[in-house]
Amino acid sequence: MKRAVFTLAVFTLLAGCVETTARGGDGAVVDNAANFDAAVASIGCDLKFESDYLPVELQTGMSREDIQQVAAIKVRRGQAVALSGGGIRSTVGICDPAANAPKQS
Repeated sequence: MKRAVFTLAVFTLLAGCVETTARGGDGAVVDNAANFDAAVASIGCDLKFESDYLPVELQTGMSREDIQQVAAIKVRRGQAVALSGGGIRSTVGICDPAANAPKQS
């Protein structure tokens, strides 16, 4: 019995290491970018307040830290802009200002 518990504990720790490795750098965190973009769009394209983060966390299944990492990556890649006072505004998909501009005739 003790051996089974020990083996389970070792596998749990190893699984945690694999998860940590997969999230290094832009890696797996950015794999959730499409979910992130859709979730941010659903709250009005700005991610600034607690009331913005909670629905994005629920929709993406990402932690607050992961959301903040993706947001920083999006800003670096020009897919979002930093807001004064903190937070970001997404500029991709339906949040793209050019996509929502009135069409010139």
